[in-house]
Amino acid sequence: MAQFGRPSTDTTRDNWEEDDGTTTDIFDQIDEAVSDDADYIRTVLTPTSDVYVTKLTSVEDPISSVNHIVRYRYGKSAAGGDQIDLVVQLRQGYVNEGTPGTLIASATHTNIGVAWIAGTFTLSGAEADSITNYADLFLRFVGNKV
Repeated sequence: MAQFGRPSTDTTRDNWEEDDGTTTDIFDQIDEAVSDDADYIRTVLTPTSDVYVTKLTSVEDPISSVNHIVRYRYGKSAAGGDQIDLVVQLRQGYVNEGTPGTLIASATHTNIGVAWIAGTFTLSGAEADSITNYADLFLRFVGNKV
């Protein structure tokens, strides 16, 4: 049976905000079951290794090492025109930037474009097996102007 861990709370927010510029509980802009590009989170126009971390809802250990997929969407505003890179990480046990927990897997997107892109990465068997607590998973996003 498929399970989905969804954003459930803002854990760390360094220069990230909702699409309308507000900063209260921004995780709710990216927690939908079906992709909705009308609401999203964003960095400031010229991010400098700006970090956003969200805790994911708990899922049951699937007792399997296959089909662990991280899905998200990303893009940038055409307004700046600068090269923006994005790193997306799946972490376990994240507390804060000083205690970031264990890196499970990550993806790096360089010079992201202005169109929405469906980002995804599939965990290897070893990466999936390294998860020891499915109730303690986080997504960490780092936006950076190059």
